[in-house]
Amino acid sequence: MSEKMKSGFDEHASKYDAWFMKNTNVLYSEVKLVAHFLKDSKDVFSVGCGSGLFEMILEKDFGISIKSGLEPSEGMAEIARKRGMTVEVTTVEKAELGIEKYDTVLFNGTPSYITDLQTAFDKAFAALRPGGKIVVIDVPKESSYALLYNLTKAVGTWEHPLLKDVHPEDPYPIEFVKIANWRTTAEKVEMLQKSGFNNLEFAQTLTAHPIYSNNVAEEPREGYDRGDYVAICARK
Repeated sequence: MSEKMKSGFDEHASKYDAWFMKNTNVLYSEVKLVAHFLKDSKDVFSVGCGSGLFEMILEKDFGISIKSGLEPSEGMAEIARKRGMTVEVTTVEKAELGIEKYDTVLFNGTPSYITDLQTAFDKAFAALRPGGKIVVIDVPKESSYALLYNLTKAVGTWEHPLLKDVHPEDPYPIEFVKIANWRTTAEKVEMLQKSGFNNLEFAQTLTAHPIYSNNVAEEPREGYDRGDYVAICARK
């Protein structure tokens, strides 16, 4: 994560939670997808835990406990600490994740904000015990949401005529859209395999057009060909 990204999340940390609170069905669709590959997981480390919102809901509603992580934004990390997490303020590129320390390493919504994703996956591989898993979840570049976000990024505002009546009522904060770099599922798969991961599995959610995605909370589906939020689970 660059300094520009870090300062953006520091300045607008409260907007992150506020957006999810306005889009609760989107939130729970995504939380259910995260929970899908975390069942029975132990010693989970969250890379880019943000405000700890997902981790809080996972424990409360799914009995999945995630107590440690890293987060580059001090503003976000402070909120996560108030929610019971131990958070180191750093980027994954600079962090020391340790060797064979965890059973699961989670990247939830963070790959698009990590500059050197290959290094991040290499570190996660080293930090996992044999048989451990990495869970990588994000908006794929080829998805409807990413295409919408990249258009918004190009025109610089949600108020452009090209976006009229096609974006959600409460769109993702423009500050976060502008600093993201979405990657395709194929790109992330290639990086994971280069790091040494295998036995890849996929699940997806947010399969409706973005303007309708907050109408109902979806259950995860297998695959990666139609969801705007896609999870990749791979093993060491």
